Amino acid sequence: MAEAVQLQAAPRRDIVTLALLWLGGFDLRVTLLAVPPAIPAIHRDLGLDEKGVSILTGLPVLLLAVAAIPGSLLIARLGARRALVLGMLAIGAGSALRGAGTSVLPLFAMTLVMGAGVAVSQPVFPTLTREWFPARMALATAVYSNGLLVGELVPASLTGPLVAPALGGGWPLTFAFWSVPAFAAAGLLLALTPHLPTAGAAPRRWRPDFRDGRIWRIGLVMGFASAAYFGTNTFIPDLVRVSGHAALKDPALTSLNASQVLASVLVLGLGARIVGRRWPFAVAGALIAVASVGLVATPGPLVVLWAGVIGFAAALALVLTLALPPLLARTADVPRFSAGVFLIMYATSFAGPLVGGAAWDATGRPAAALLTLAGGGVLTVVLAAGADLRRRPGA
Repeated sequence: MAEAVQLQAAPRRDIVTLALLWLGGFDLRVTLLAVPPAIPAIHRDLGLDEKGVSILTGLPVLLLAVAAIPGSLLIARLGARRALVLGMLAIGAGSALRGAGTSVLPLFAMTLVMGAGVAVSQPVFPTLTREWFPARMALATAVYSNGLLVGELVPASLTGPLVAPALGGGWPLTFAFWSVPAFAAAGLLLALTPHLPTAGAAPRRWRPDFRDGRIWRIGLVMGFASAAYFGTNTFIPDLVRVSGHAALKDPALTSLNASQVLASVLVLGLGARIVGRRWPFAVAGALIAVASVGLVATPGPLVVLWAGVIGFAAALALVLTLALPPLLARTADVPRFSAGVFLIMYATSFAGPLVGGAAWDATGRPAAALLTLAGGGVLTVVLAAGADLRRRPGA
């Protein structure tokens, strides 16, 4: 419980900064996870098939890969704080305008803008944890990761039963509603945090070193786990519908996302005892494989349980992955190391659900999509077993 004790003993200024990190983490996911509860309405209004829905939910994830390296460049040029403010503004604007015109074109175009904002913001957080909390990086990582995971839980659990009905059931207004926290984060960051210029006269390097095998292995390990999470969010609404248990949609999505908060609390409590270890990644992959098969084998009420297992396992892998760049890379190299990991991670996260959705469309069976995710869990175990997570001299 060392990290929890550190949080209680932190000065007031540090608590404010940690709160802003938490809010920024929340905004990295809240607009993304507002989509799954709205999938039935989007199906109805726009006539998207499973591949189209997979692209809609996966497009921001693809942007997280494509824009990861430009995000590192932006950090090098503007500094981490200013890059984060710009990212938050893009998230808010893209989310608010996704429903403009209620047609496919603005939906996908503004999803691109929103995804670019998330992609620019994501590499900032490992950099800020190193710059703002050099002696408490595990604590800062656990805090913003908790915000990220709560940002997945809140829209997934509240959109269907509360937010959408309160706004008349329309998905465009729902997306606009979830854009508000991103605008709030941008304003608070500008008001409450100072700009810290990059230290040293030499320009900061921003291109990832893809000759470093750790970037590939860490990116793929987390990519397969993340693909299971995003894929389960994508497929659950139609899985429970075709199996005759449509009423389980909101409970299953809530379980998937609520269980992630438990993983962040676990890391907050155990901290250094599990950060940088291989076995938690292997456990996460095994849980994903078993639970994905469970979704196929038991399509009734146990869907809620299996969704929770996938959410917990994917979140455990995510939080532990986010803690690695500031631990393994030198201070100046954290943005580019993070960008390389995120590029590989999110490209894999995008490809997994897309392949699963195509398999579902081709066979007409949801099992094809879910067994694709199970295969990713198996690969997570294999890759984690050989990962080198030792801290390098000078890091």
